Amino acid sequence: MSAPLNTGSRNSLTTDVEIKGNLKFAGELTFAGKLDGEIQSEGVLTLGDEAVVRGNMHLHSVVLRGKVSGNVSAKEKIEIKSRGELFGDIRAPKLVIEEGATFVGKCEVNPNKASALPPPIAMGATKPLEPVIPVKK
Repeated sequence: MSAPLNTGSRNSLTTDVEIKGNLKFAGELTFAGKLDGEIQSEGVLTLGDEAVVRGNMHLHSVVLRGKVSGNVSAKEKIEIKSRGELFGDIRAPKLVIEEGATFVGKCEVNPNKASALPPPIAMGATKPLEPVIPVKK
């Protein structure tokens, strides 16, 4: 398991913070305010119960307790706590969703980065079906 960069840096933005624009940080950030824009980091984000984010997030990992409207991708893990609400798509190697959490969207969780299996062959067939081409006489 790889560790985020600058793990010694811990920052906090409380409920009285409102940001319109993109947010970048290193290390760990606890965010409890409102953000209208993207979040990008190689670090760890913890969204507090009162946090509201409207925008996409690209992180090392995230713990979500607030509300997010946007897509979330993480290099390590996405964790949605029981009070968390996520309306958007998810992409991460690991995903934890607690009972009571709200998640509306699509998710791609692929811890081993395995490729998809080929589609199954129809029952009774020995090879995939080929299209029928009418023959003119």
